[in-house]
Amino acid sequence: MESRTIGDRSVSAIGLGGMPLSIEGRPDRERSIATVHAALDAGVTLIDTADAYHRDAGEVGHNEELIAEALRSWGGDTSSVLVATKGGHLRPGDGSWTQDGRPEHLKAAAKASAQRLGVEAIGLYQFHRPDPSVPYAESVGALVELLDEGVIQQAGISNADVAQIDEANAVLGGRLASVQNQFSPAFRSSLGELQHCAELGVAFLPWSPLGGIARAAEVGTAHAAFGRVAESHGVSPQQVTLAWELSLAPVVVPIPGASRPTSIQDSAGAVALELTADELAELSDH
Repeated sequence: MESRTIGDRSVSAIGLGGMPLSIEGRPDRERSIATVHAALDAGVTLIDTADAYHRDAGEVGHNEELIAEALRSWGGDTSSVLVATKGGHLRPGDGSWTQDGRPEHLKAAAKASAQRLGVEAIGLYQFHRPDPSVPYAESVGALVELLDEGVIQQAGISNADVAQIDEANAVLGGRLASVQNQFSPAFRSSLGELQHCAELGVAFLPWSPLGGIARAAEVGTAHAAFGRVAESHGVSPQQVTLAWELSLAPVVVPIPGASRPTSIQDSAGAVALELTADELAELSDH
C-alpha cells in the first residue's frame, strides 16, 4: 500500500479508526478482532484509538486494550504498525463527553495508555480536545514533558484550529507530528487546517472521513457527485471519498472507522483508485 509520513514514521495512506469497535452499537469482541486483523492483512499500518473510546463507565481504555489484543494475536509482523492514541477527552459512561486538559491528567493518562497498549513508549500521542478551563499551551506542555521523558515518541493534537496548530507547534519546538480533525464531504470547515498542515509538513488525519458512523453508508446518495464517480469506476462511494481526500495534500491520512472486516478492506482499496483531474474538481466543488 502507498505510504505517507507522520513525523518520522512511514505509515499506510489509509488508517483504521478504532472507535466504532468500542462505543455504542459495537460488535462482539470476535468480530472486532477480525476487523483489526483484516486491516493489517490489507496493509494498514496506522491504527487510531483513544482512552475515551469506550461505552460504559469503568471501562476506560476499552479500545486500547482491544487493539493491543488484536496486534498480539495477528500472525504477521507488527513492528511497522503505528498505534496513535489520545488523551484529554473523557466519557463518564452516560453517553456524554467532557474534557480534562490539565497537564497532570494528560501525563497520567498517557502512562496508563502505554500500559494498556503494552508498549514502553506510545508511537503517537495526541491531545484529544482543547479544554476551555486550561490554557492551551499548558496542555500541550504536558506533551513536551512526555516526549522528553520518553513516554511518547511523537506528539499531535486533535480538534484544533489554525491558531492552535501554530501554538502547539511552537510549544513543541517544531515537533508537532499530526493534527486530527473532522473532515468529510459533509464537513469541510477544516479545509483551512488541512491546507495549513500541508504548508507545515504536518500530517493531517481526518476523523469521520466518510461522514461518521451513522452517515458513512449514505455518502454516495447524500453527495451525488461521489455516487456518480463511484458508479463510473465500479467502486464504492466510500472508496471515492477517501481517494478524493488523499488527493487534497500529501500529508492527508484518512482514518475511517470500521466495525466489520469488509468495511476496512473496501476503504483500503481507495489507495489504488485513480481519479481524473475533472473528477477531483467535481468532487471538490460539490
